[in-house]
Parts: sequence; C-alpha cells; structure tokens
Amino acid sequence: MSTTAQQPLNSGFGFDSTAGEVIKGIDLTGKTAIVTGGASGIGVETVRALREAGAQVIVPARNTAAAQDTLREALHDLHDLDGVRVEPLDLSDPASIDAFAERFLAEDRPLHLLINNAGVMATPLARNARGVEMQFAVNHLGHFRLTTRLWPALAAAGGARVVALSSRGHRYSPVVFDDLNFEHRPYEPFLGYGQSKTANVLFAVELDRRGAADGVRAFSVHPGAILDTALTRHMDPAALRAAGVEERDGRLVVDDGRPVKTTQQGAATTIWCATSPALDGLGGVYCEDCDVSPVVSAEELKPGELLEGPGVLPYAVDQDAAARLWEVSEQLM
Repeated sequence: MSTTAQQPLNSGFGFDSTAGEVIKGIDLTGKTAIVTGGASGIGVETVRALREAGAQVIVPARNTAAAQDTLREALHDLHDLDGVRVEPLDLSDPASIDAFAERFLAEDRPLHLLINNAGVMATPLARNARGVEMQFAVNHLGHFRLTTRLWPALAAAGGARVVALSSRGHRYSPVVFDDLNFEHRPYEPFLGYGQSKTANVLFAVELDRRGAADGVRAFSVHPGAILDTALTRHMDPAALRAAGVEERDGRLVVDDGRPVKTTQQGAATTIWCATSPALDGLGGVYCEDCDVSPVVSAEELKPGELLEGPGVLPYAVDQDAAARLWEVSEQLM
C-alpha cells in the first residue's frame, strides 16, 4: 500500500453517520461474518447491522453464556436471531484460537467478513505465557493468529474483507521492535496501547498486500471516541483521567469537550469498510469517519493535542515496518 492510497474518497458519510445508514441498501444474504468482541459496545451494533443486511454472524466470546444473554437482550428487536451464533474463543490463548478456527473450517464454507473488533486498552502491565506484553498479545497477536488460521475460508470467499479495529491512539507509539515487551523501558499503559493499535494498522497493510491476489482485502479503522464500551473495564481511575475521561454521577464523560460518538456511530466506519462498494479494488488503508483518512506528520500535531484531528501517522502505514511486523508476529504467535 502506497501512502498515496491514503486519500479521502469523499464517501458522502461522516462523523455522525450510523452503521444502519452506511449499510442501507446492501444485501449480505448468503454471506458469513465473524465479529470478535461482538457482544459488547460497538461490536453489538456491528453484529446488528450485518445481521439486518442478511449475513450469518458468528460472535466468538470467552464467556459464551454472558455473550448470548447480552446479544439476546440487545438484539431483541431483530426478527431472526437464528442468524447470530456465539462460539467460545479466548484471544489470549493460542490453543483456543486454533480450536475455534478448526471448528469453523470443518464447516467447509467461505468466510466473507472478518471483523477483528475485540480489544483491551491501557491495562496494567501483564504478559502472556510466552512473555509478550498483554495488549500487544491480545489486540494484535491474537487476531493475527485467528486471521491466518482462517485463511483458507477467507480465500475461498472470492472477495473477503478483513477489518482491524485500530484507534487514533496509534499516535501514542510506533511498534518498538527492539523492546516490544517493555523489558528495557518503563511500562506506560498508553504506550502499550498505542503500540498495539499501530500494529493493527500495519497488520492490515501487510495482510492486504499478501491477500489481494486471492481477493482478500484488509482495512484498519479508528471508530471514534465511544464511552459506552467495555474497553474501559481494565482501566484504573488514573488511566481514565490520562485519557481525558472522568466518572461523574456514575457515568463516564469526556472532560475536555472532545466529540463523542454513540455505539451506532462508532460501528459505522467498521461497517463502511466491510461492505462499501466505494472500496472495491482498494485495501490496506486506515479509515475514520466512514472515509479513508489522510496521512499526517507528527509535526502537524499540536503539543497536548495528540488525539485531535483526523489522520494516520506515516509509521503506521509504512510498508517495510508492516512486513517486519508480519515476520515478528509469525515467530511470537
């Protein structure tokens, strides 16, 4: 992917667009979608939009009973809940990922849409059994393993799309290849989060390069600032304040006046990337507000306003870094 591809398309949608508006008129009957993290926050609205358009949707979850209860309550207005299925999956456990993929591949059907939506944010320092920092392990490596294990079904679709949920938080940090696991530098939750979100963008760049010949295109997404999400469940009060979020009267609020999206608006860019005909023949791009985002340099960002304004930093769409991350990920997963 050349950075020249990172140019807005003037899609006709924007910040206020909802998933339902973006997918209006698109028929996904006969299509199969997998949505990780599909039982909370914007994941639920992603599942809703895909199911309403006719797709069969599989929602992997660590706690399948809780996920089923949540989806049953949240999607009670859908006429056909039989098209939504919950399956066990723990993205931090390679064996669980492999078992999920094996079960799906055994069904011998194509996978048209893979939405890598699940994630954790600004968690205290933890490492998995192989010593990999947990945000990188869950947000990137878990989805990397899942996607590569499901590759035969994606290639069989004859036009699949993979959407990686990143964030404007990628601006906190590049992928620090010399110290991925914070063994030689102080750990800061948002540096770990930023590294994992940059990895999501780079993953889409390299996946698209590798998959285009088989009709598999990949995109990364900044969904926007959404408070009604489980992402904040691992964050302590200090980390929330560092993110510009405070709790008032039992509610999470943004304390600096930054615009916040509803979950329906937060799912819109994911749905646009997964289904929009405007993206036919295009891939490996980072998108926000239902359009391709421009590239911005770090120098253009004002001090203290790291998360303000649209744009992806060059290090997140660098082809050499994307190829290097793929090789490292194969060794670590």
